[in-house]
Amino acid sequence: MRTATSKVLWLMLATAGLSACDSGQEDLQRWMVEQRAQVKPSVPPIAEPKKFTPQAYTEGSSFEPFNILKLTQALRRESNQPSTSELIAPELARRKESLEAFPLDSMAMVGSMNRNGQPVALVRVDKLLYKVRVGEYLGLNYGRITRINETEVALREIVQDAAGEWIERVATLQLQESAK
Repeated sequence: MRTATSKVLWLMLATAGLSACDSGQEDLQRWMVEQRAQVKPSVPPIAEPKKFTPQAYTEGSSFEPFNILKLTQALRRESNQPSTSELIAPELARRKESLEAFPLDSMAMVGSMNRNGQPVALVRVDKLLYKVRVGEYLGLNYGRITRINETEVALREIVQDAAGEWIERVATLQLQESAK
């Protein structure tokens, strides 16, 4: 009974308070109309846009000094690198190994050990563990293992550059610490 009375009392007080707020509304509306009449915004006009005149490209037929194909050929001649066919031909002639079916980013080095004085790395691929040695192949880019130490496996990969030429690059597979 007491709570129902207190609710009715609160409702009456809220209604009286809101009706008191309504009386100043007319004064506020009048003041707003006066302020709008006094203030006139001044916006400067926007300048006309400049006319665009397209220019014809006339240098398209001239000699390009930084042609990527010419630069690649010149650098190869200077450095005496093996040609494209010398790099990729032996790789295409051999039988692929099982770990060449997986990309390097899906592999994780989880350990290393020495067997008969030779370094061996433990590589996890799809929840399976593989032993790999120097000279074996990993990854999709003809990656041949060149070095194994306690923390990484170093590979020599053969990939195509922007000009479509086959080049050698070094890749590594780092030891992955297990989460405890």
